Order: sequence, then C-alpha cells, then structure tokens
Amino acid sequence: MIEARGLSKSFVRVVKDDQSKKKSKRLKTKKEEFLAVNNVDLTVGKGEIYGILGPNGAGKTTLLRMLGGILSPTSGSIKVAGYDYAADRNSAKKKIGYLSGNTKLYGRVSPRELFSIFGRLYEMSKEDIEEMTEKIIKVMDMGSFIDNRIENLSTGQTQRTSIARCLIHSPEIYIFDEPTLGLDVLSSHAIIEFMKGEREKGKVVLYSTHYMEEAESLCDKMLMIHQGEVIAEGTPTHLKEQTQTSNLRDVFIKLVKVRGELS
Repeated sequence: MIEARGLSKSFVRVVKDDQSKKKSKRLKTKKEEFLAVNNVDLTVGKGEIYGILGPNGAGKTTLLRMLGGILSPTSGSIKVAGYDYAADRNSAKKKIGYLSGNTKLYGRVSPRELFSIFGRLYEMSKEDIEEMTEKIIKVMDMGSFIDNRIENLSTGQTQRTSIARCLIHSPEIYIFDEPTLGLDVLSSHAIIEFMKGEREKGKVVLYSTHYMEEAESLCDKMLMIHQGEVIAEGTPTHLKEQTQTSNLRDVFIKLVKVRGELS
C-alpha cells in the first residue's frame, strides 16, 4: 500500500563560520546543505501498523511529510495505493488520512461542524457526511463533546477530534505523526485502540513515535531512524533477537553505540 525507494530530503541551514572569526575577529555565518532523511526504503502492506521510531530530530516528521505528499523528496520515489506521487499525487493523497504533529483546528467550530467542512472538501454528499459523522462519534467516543466548540475541548478531546477528521472520507491509509504525544493515559488508550481497530479492517497505519514501549506492544513492523538514516527495520521480535536485547529501548541504544554515535 505504501512503498518508498531511495527517499532523501535535503535542506539548507545557516551555521556559524568559525574560520571567519579567526581571520577577521568577526563571526560570520554560512549556508550548508544537510540531509534530514537519507536514502530510506520501506514497504507497508494492508492490515499493518508500521512504526517509525527515533528521538526528536531524527527525521521522522520529514519522512512522514514526504510519504503524505506534503513535502517533495529531493530524490527517490513514493507509491501510495498503486499511485506514483510523481505521476498522480492528487489521487494518491485522497487515499490518505494525515495527522501532523502540529495540526491546528478551527477553534470556533464544533467537531461536528469540522467534519462537515472536511467532508465537503472531499466532495462527499450531505447524507454521507452525516452517516460517517455518526460512525466516527461511536468509534472515537465523542458523544459528550461532539457539539462543543473545539477551543473549549481538553487536550485529549482535541487530539481525538484531529484524528477523527482524518476518518471522514474513510481513507485506506493513515499517517500519524506522534498521535499520543502529551496525552493522558485514557486518551492515549483510545487512540491506540482505534489504530488496532483500523488494522483489523485491513487499513494501513503508519505512525511515528519516540515511545518505545508503546511501539513494542502495537507495531507489526517498525523502522528505527537516527540522524536521518535507517539503523534497523523489522518486527519487534526480530530486532530484539538480532541485537540480543529484551526491549526496543535497548535495541535502539545498542544500535547507536555500534555506529559509534553514543559513548
């Protein structure tokens, strides 16, 4: 359902030029190119929860934004539900429900009104929007706040609303960037159970996290990324056996140590 080959993304950043200070006693800056994601391959099939794991700044968000069609890669190819982004990006994106790590919602509308707005964007009929809204209310347990203004919702309720608006067009693929970050136990549980339920329906769930314990219990397969590069891919069991460790946190630390990037 999702296939990426040789995926890379470079950016230009401004850095201090220490040599300029030695020569002129003035510190200047210079621009340099760096790879936020470097040569990533991955394949995610139907009915899989695929985790992208790594610390902050590892390249997880950049990778998901490319897979979701928000960023264009510097090099490499992406296919989503049989559509090649290079040839038909719009058709590919219609198959996706995407949740970014900093999604902003319209505070003055209710979740019900928000679903109607997004349903119309996907050219759904009024009847289909209403039918899907009722399903979403049950799936995400939103009955107690579905008609409240979003600006008055709790953090957990707002995050559930963010995820729920991705459901309105019944996508085949979900791409979630840190969906449980900063949530209480009950809200995190509701979102995790939702992802498990969509897997049972044969949907694809691709999500990033730095919560290793959560990923270990949830993911069918995972990709570990550090400084923009893949350091491991496989099932939790395979990764632990491969590194002779007992949990994913130790897997990651051991792999980084092997690369000589952690003392």
